Amino acid sequence: MHFSVLTSALLFGLEASAIRLGRPTVNYLRQEVEQTTKRSLSKRDDVDPALLYPAYNLSVPVDFFHNETRYEPHSNDTFNLRYWFDASNYKPGGPVFVLLGGETSGVDRLPFLQKGIVAQVAQATGGIGVILEHRYYGTSFPTIDISTENLRFLSTEQALAEIDFFARNVQFEGLDQDLTAPNTPWIVYGGSYAGAQAAFTRVVYPETFWGAISSSGVTKAIYDYWEYFEPTRQFAPPDCVSGTQLLVDVVDKIITVKNNTANISKLKNTFGLGGITDNRDFANVLTGGIYGLQGTNWDPTQNSPDFFYYCGNISSPTVVNTPVEPLRANVTELLAYAGYENDTLAENTLLNAISYFGVTSVAAWNASGTSQDAYFTTLDADFYARDDIAQQVWRSWDYQVCTEWGYIQTGDTPADIKPLISRTLDLEYLSEFCVLAFNITTPPAIENVNKYGGFEIEYPRLAIIGGNADPWRPATPLADNAPKRNSTTEEPVLLIAHAVHHWDENGVFPNETTPLIPPPQVVYAQQFIKDFVVEWLKDFPSEDHYEL
Repeated sequence: MHFSVLTSALLFGLEASAIRLGRPTVNYLRQEVEQTTKRSLSKRDDVDPALLYPAYNLSVPVDFFHNETRYEPHSNDTFNLRYWFDASNYKPGGPVFVLLGGETSGVDRLPFLQKGIVAQVAQATGGIGVILEHRYYGTSFPTIDISTENLRFLSTEQALAEIDFFARNVQFEGLDQDLTAPNTPWIVYGGSYAGAQAAFTRVVYPETFWGAISSSGVTKAIYDYWEYFEPTRQFAPPDCVSGTQLLVDVVDKIITVKNNTANISKLKNTFGLGGITDNRDFANVLTGGIYGLQGTNWDPTQNSPDFFYYCGNISSPTVVNTPVEPLRANVTELLAYAGYENDTLAENTLLNAISYFGVTSVAAWNASGTSQDAYFTTLDADFYARDDIAQQVWRSWDYQVCTEWGYIQTGDTPADIKPLISRTLDLEYLSEFCVLAFNITTPPAIENVNKYGGFEIEYPRLAIIGGNADPWRPATPLADNAPKRNSTTEEPVLLIAHAVHHWDENGVFPNETTPLIPPPQVVYAQQFIKDFVVEWLKDFPSEDHYEL
C-alpha cells in the first residue's frame, strides 16, 4: 500500500515543518538553543500549566558518592532540584505518583500533571501527582556551567540517588502530613530514558518506591544502535520503507561502492545539495524524513505530521511535484550507474525524494544566507566548545550519550537487512561530537547502565509498557530479542498495538475526546495502568491508606 499523493500546495507547506536529522546539524542545535531561550513556557492552547502549578525546589546534594573516584574532586555542595505537584485529588492515605522529567525541562512534562497519566492515576487513587526535574536540565543545575569537568556529576547513579533523596525528604507545601517514603506508598513513572530510570529506582531503592512503571523504558544501553530503525522497517507503510531503502541504496552505491567524483557531484547537485563537501553530511540530510516515526502521536496536538508527509511523497508511484521533471534525465543516469536501469518507478521515487528534500532542507538552507557546508555540518568545534547553561538543550543529554548510554543510530545494519539510512553514517562520524564537545575518545561505559538489568530487568511491582512500533523498543525489555514475559498483576506487561513512543503518557480533557481520541488501545493501556496501581496499593502495609 502507499499513502495518497500530496498536492503541491501541501508539499510546499512543508517549508515550515521541523525536520529531524539523524545527527542534528550544528545549525539545528544553534536554533534550538535560541528558540528555547526565547519561547514562552506553554507550547499549547490550554491554560498554561506553569501558571496552574507553581514550581518548588528541594535542596539536594550534588555528590552522593564520595567513595567513587570518577567524581573527584568531590563536592559537599547542594543545589535546588525543581518539582511541581498537584494535591487536588489527594485523600488522606493516598499515594504519591511521581513522573520523572528525564532529559528535558520539567516544564515540558506539566501537561501530564494536568490531564495525562499523572492526573489519571492521581484521580483513581486519591493521590498526589508530582513532576520531578532531572539534574542538569531546566533550572536544576548543580554547577555554574556545563563544562566537561562540571558535568561529572551527571551520571545514572547520581540521578537515581537524587530521586531516592527527594522521596525521603520532600515536604509538600500546604499539606501537614508526612508523605515521605517509605511511610507513604510512592509510585514512580517515566517514559523513554526516564522510563529506564523508573525501572532502575525500583531495583536499586526498593524500600523507597512501592512500585514503578517503565513506559518505553530504554533499560538496555547500546553503543551502535542500528536497531533504532528496525520497528520503522517492520511497521511503517511498506512502500515508504522500500522507497527509502531504494534511495539509500542508490546513494551508497554511488558514494561508497563506485566512488566516482563526477557522479557523486552529479548526485549532490541533482538534490540541490552540491555545496556540501562531506559525503556523510549529504547522506545525513537524507535521514530527515524516515526519522519522523518517533514524532507521531495519537494526540493531534502532540503529533508531528512530517513522517506522513515524507511517506506520502517517497511512496507515490507517480511524481508528486512536476517542477522536478526536468531532472529526470540526471536521475535516469544516476540510477543506471547504481544498477537500476529502465526503472520508471525508481525514477519517480528519486524524483519525489528530491522534491521532498528540496522544499524542506534545501528551502531552509536557501533562507539561511550561509553556505551549505556551514548549514548542514554536524562537526563544528567552535560551537561544541560552548558550555554555558543555555546549551543544556543539547549538551546535557549528549554528555550522557557519550559517557554511559550510547544509542548512536547508525546505518550499520547486518548485510541481509537493507538500511533506512546510509551506511556512511557510522560510529566514527556520528560520535565525533563526543570528541569535539567533551574530548571523549572512548566508547561510553554502557556497563554503568546495563548493570541494573538490561533486557532482563524485573522486580515485584515493576510494570513494563511500550508500543510495538516504537523505534526505541529494541532497547527495552520488550525488544524482539529480549526474554518473553507473561503479564501478572505483580509484574504487569503490555505491548500496545500500533503505538509508538510512550503513548500512554499524555492525555486529553474529557471535552476533547472523540470516538478515536484517545484510540482504544491507549484507553485500554491507561485503564490497565490504573487497575494494577490500585491493586498494588491494596498491599501497602498501612492501617490508614486511602480506601480504593
